Amino acid sequence: MYIAYVTITVVAALLDATAAVTYLAGHSYPRSQLDMKRMSHRWMPILGALLAAGTLGLLAGFAVPSLGIAAATGLVLYFAGALVAHLRVGSRNLTGWAVFFTTAVATLAVQLAHNL
Repeated sequence: MYIAYVTITVVAALLDATAAVTYLAGHSYPRSQLDMKRMSHRWMPILGALLAAGTLGLLAGFAVPSLGIAAATGLVLYFAGALVAHLRVGSRNLTGWAVFFTTAVATLAVQLAHNL
């Protein structure tokens, strides 16, 4: 179980860190996603900061398990909100969302199984 816990947590942290960097750097892909969802570009640093906080929380969870659980829960909620934003505008391109959401749910599951 420990290997799954570490592997899934590190993979999720890498995915979320990559997404955070693209949002914080102002990359064109997050801009196009915000445009498609009819959201202001002012959300980019906020969304990037949330992803970065989730990433740091997952990594801190190796030392303080409750932080890892809280971070994984926050990321599940973040990506649930992303689904709502997609569906609100009728977007059915959910492949990227599914990868991130599934990873967040798997991370939460292994965090709970390993730490409780």
